[in-house]
Amino acid sequence: MTEVNSPPRVGGWTRLVTARPRLSLLAALVLTALAVLAGGGVADRLGSGGWEDPDAESTYATKALEREFPASQPNFLLLVDAGRASVDDPAVAAEAERIAERLAREKGVIGVGSYWQAEPSAAAALRAKDGHEALIAARLTGDETAMGETLDRILPSFRGTHGPVEVKVGGMVAVRHEMQTIIQEDLTRAEVIALPVTLVLLVMVFGSAVAALLPLGIGIVAILGTNAVLRGLTEFTDVSIFAMNLTTALGLGLAVDYALFIVRRYREELSRGAEPLTAVGTTLRTAGRTVLFSALTVAVSLAAMLLFPQYFLRSFAYAGIAVVLLAAAAALILLPAALVLLGHRVNALDLRKLFRRGRPSKATGTPGTAEEEGTGWARTASLVMRRAPFFALGTTAVLVLLGLPFLGVKFGTADDRQLPSSAESHVVQQHIREGFPGSPGGGLEVLAEGGATKAQYTAYKQRITALPDVLRVEGPLVKGDSAYFTVQPEGEPVDDPAQRLVGELRETDAPFDTEVTGTAAVLVDSKDAIAEQLPWAAAFIAIVTLLLVFLLTGSVLIPLQAVVLNALSLTAMFGAVVWVFQDGHLSGLLGFTSPGSIETTLPVLMFCVAFGLSMDYGVFLLSRIKEEYDHTGDHQQAVRHGLQRTGGLITAAAVILAVVMVAIGTSRVTNTKMLGLGIALAVLMDAMIIRSLLVPAVMRLTGRATWWAPGPLRRLHQRFGLSEGDGSAEASATRVKEEERDKVTQG
Repeated sequence: MTEVNSPPRVGGWTRLVTARPRLSLLAALVLTALAVLAGGGVADRLGSGGWEDPDAESTYATKALEREFPASQPNFLLLVDAGRASVDDPAVAAEAERIAERLAREKGVIGVGSYWQAEPSAAAALRAKDGHEALIAARLTGDETAMGETLDRILPSFRGTHGPVEVKVGGMVAVRHEMQTIIQEDLTRAEVIALPVTLVLLVMVFGSAVAALLPLGIGIVAILGTNAVLRGLTEFTDVSIFAMNLTTALGLGLAVDYALFIVRRYREELSRGAEPLTAVGTTLRTAGRTVLFSALTVAVSLAAMLLFPQYFLRSFAYAGIAVVLLAAAAALILLPAALVLLGHRVNALDLRKLFRRGRPSKATGTPGTAEEEGTGWARTASLVMRRAPFFALGTTAVLVLLGLPFLGVKFGTADDRQLPSSAESHVVQQHIREGFPGSPGGGLEVLAEGGATKAQYTAYKQRITALPDVLRVEGPLVKGDSAYFTVQPEGEPVDDPAQRLVGELRETDAPFDTEVTGTAAVLVDSKDAIAEQLPWAAAFIAIVTLLLVFLLTGSVLIPLQAVVLNALSLTAMFGAVVWVFQDGHLSGLLGFTSPGSIETTLPVLMFCVAFGLSMDYGVFLLSRIKEEYDHTGDHQQAVRHGLQRTGGLITAAAVILAVVMVAIGTSRVTNTKMLGLGIALAVLMDAMIIRSLLVPAVMRLTGRATWWAPGPLRRLHQRFGLSEGDGSAEASATRVKEEERDKVTQG
């Protein structure tokens, strides 16, 4: 009773994707070339912001102040350094005023002011404590692209030495522009690092240079296609530059995952004596279904970020969904066509012959089969199941312990400390932070609308001056029915007192409408927006994941196990993020400046990406366990067989993805470094701890109850469910009965 001698089965989908393999590959080549053209210059159209809630009070106030009082929120700063002289020296003052006048004449620059031109009450905040540095402030207008173009145009004229002063450039526009430039450079370097290392690892995994090139081809198609999608989206909405990092990482990582799974299954079928076309058909009916389910689970996790208002998070959803679907489509359409053309030559340039001894396999000419290669994983599964309580409790305790630092997380905003310490805008902002009184630029602005008398403005100013943690209040500056006050909090601009002050200002009675903005207000509103949507996003991920895993397995318990264990696998990542990036441990080794907090949107992003990748590996393992259980009805043998067949595959895929993420993590921008290194840790923990130890231990403890489902749900799965098994549930039951009858006959 073997499938080798059964007649070839070539389904409709197989015929569709393999009928004209050369034409399919040529069409893919043409589409890829078009994607290169369509996605050209995409990085120049991406933004470096997107952390704020567009519907928040702070966002409304910011736009209103920009419209009515353009000088109220400068986003561009010139740090004028007089050296050993005083900024009040006549020669220094004269040169600084000339620079300010030139800046005011530049197109796209408004609201120019400086220490030398400011009112005495405001001038103190623009002068360094030592008296050797002072600031010129302005606002660049337009969207991020327009501001970047303005900055590129004016920088050569203002940066550098001007008579008795040295001028450096800072402000949020300069920070974001420098961040965008560095990310593009770092991404190119990451690709240069990741591609050759990935190829070497693939050769080691496949043993064949030809087979190793297939995942890289799939990844390149997915990355280039996603760049074209992002370029198109920039015509309609804002997209973050950070999304390109996810495109590269997931494009390579998921292409490797899917190609590994499909090519491994194809080679297994060849080793059983199947012809290439039949092997492709069986592979698509089995591993192909698993890849489709895996892509859907990853896409669901990433789609949850569409529920959040910040375009930083939404951008990762755009990029992630596009790259996942393109990688899966390429793996299910282009890869089968390539395998049909290659046939047995997929094993060409088999390098394993150089390193292994023993007689070649009769079927493939390669030294060993998948079963022989997985004996170590089978022994691991047997050991874990023999000591299931120990491994279940032990690994859970370790993971919880590793996640404890996250209990001390502090949320903040992305600022210049994301940049390397040598970056000019970071140097300027650090000078301002340490050397200027009251953190200029870190104050809160209160917009007053509706009109009021001078006495009413004065009374309101007295009330907010009396609030705790207020250092000083400036204003009001009145224009028609609008006015604004600048409130300087004590301490850091985004620490807990500053955030409390935002709420107190919003609750203070006033005879006019008030809206509060500023760095702390943006942070408060961003945290509130995330807290509001987080339960919905978590519920969306959980419900759809439970449904997909049920359709894959037909079990009620397995989907619950998958969600809980996947979430548990992320504890080490979150604990490490706080311990390293918030608390500053290893900052010298990794080369970053710790701001003492975690940017508010990063944990949400990292959870969605890492959870999706964990489900990716979970689907690979569960599909093979389910296939074996359908064939044998032996629960423990199914778990052992599933780990034997996929343990090495999942580990190899995780290591390769971790290499890509570590390459991304070499970025000089802290958020990107955190994203890359954090997810690398998460996927390694998932593959080596969760899939190898915790899943088999838990499934051994739950026993045959693992596969239970009530009657209505069983019938639902029989009608709509899919699995990696090559046939229906009824056919599987028939095979089990036949095998049992054969055993009795042989006995």
